[in-house]
Amino acid sequence: MSGHSKWHSIKHKKAAQDAKKGKIFTKIIREISVAARLGGPDPDKNPRLRKAIAEAKAVNMPSDNIKRAIMKGTGQLEGSSFEEVNYEGYGPGGVAIMVKCLTDNRNRSAADIRSIFNKRGGNMGESGCVSYMFDQKGVLVIDREDDDTDDETMMMHALEAGAEDIIVNADSYEVLTHPHEFEEVKTALDKEGFVFSSAEVRWLPQNTVNVEGEHAEKLVKMMDAFEENDDVQDVYANYEMDDEEADGIS
Repeated sequence: MSGHSKWHSIKHKKAAQDAKKGKIFTKIIREISVAARLGGPDPDKNPRLRKAIAEAKAVNMPSDNIKRAIMKGTGQLEGSSFEEVNYEGYGPGGVAIMVKCLTDNRNRSAADIRSIFNKRGGNMGESGCVSYMFDQKGVLVIDREDDDTDDETMMMHALEAGAEDIIVNADSYEVLTHPHEFEEVKTALDKEGFVFSSAEVRWLPQNTVNVEGEHAEKLVKMMDAFEENDDVQDVYANYEMDDEEADGIS
């Protein structure tokens, strides 16, 4: 299983626990504020904001929190101004890693991310050192256990909706789209009655590196440390890991 897909699976399982700690609220509030600042406060005209609000509702964030986050983003309420910053580097076993942050203090974020790389057997590089190894794609995941559509019919619906490709896994379908066509494809499949376990624009690796043993353990700990940092919104990596080993570590 690809590292990023596996990590997203692990991360979704942690979501309920993180919500109790308020950590996931912090990340989503930042995303809502930035989305509102960049694209305006109307979710019908701002796909990024619409997605962030959907994520907020999925973890039962109160409507007042969502409203305040939007108002802070548009300047109607005072609040910290967050900006997007991406960091790149290598993890154990030569795995390429991209870390997406929303921060109000670049110096703090850079120091924190560099420390996580260094303490767990990796190193942070210059901007662009690994991003060329990834492609940005819209990814719509449909769990097969929640849908009885056969592979051929699923492929037909996805391609008719405008998808670039579809990956058939043992337990899910992954519908891939161009980033700019993500919302259009998602809307079309939604109208057909498909339910998504996750739907987002991600950076997908062009090639992957297999990790095992000590490298695998260190890598998962590194990914966990990134996710625990409030400034980090998402992490992308190009590793493959045996499912049993990943489950044992997680």
